[in-house]
Amino acid sequence: MPARKDLPGTLKRSPKKAQNTYLKAHDSAVEEYGEGERAHRTALAAVKHSFEKVGDHWEPKAKKGPSDKKAAGGRDTKAATKGGVDANASKEHLLGIAKKLDISGRSSMKKPELVDAIQKANAKSTRKASAKSAKK
Repeated sequence: MPARKDLPGTLKRSPKKAQNTYLKAHDSAVEEYGEGERAHRTALAAVKHSFEKVGDHWEPKAKKGPSDKKAAGGRDTKAATKGGVDANASKEHLLGIAKKLDISGRSSMKKPELVDAIQKANAKSTRKASAKSAKK
């Protein structure tokens, strides 16, 4: 089982429940698949079921369940992942996340555009936080 210090940066900045979800799922996945990338992906999928990525961390979702078509369709689906953005959430919810992330032009965006803009803002925020922690 990975130690908390070995968690991905986004999870280190997230609530303890998200961290525990990842650690428990990772431990179970290692038993099933062995140590490595597959165990990590499986654990992250478990996190995405109950949490959504907002900026550089994970926050609890209002409703548990798959976040996007990729998560709903499983490993073999051709759908693209949305990187932890809850693409199945309401447009109102996505507008709230976009406001929190200070995404300009959000009020005129359609739902798929909001999802993509949030995904892009999340990636930028994570890169910035990762660079900041690397300097320490």
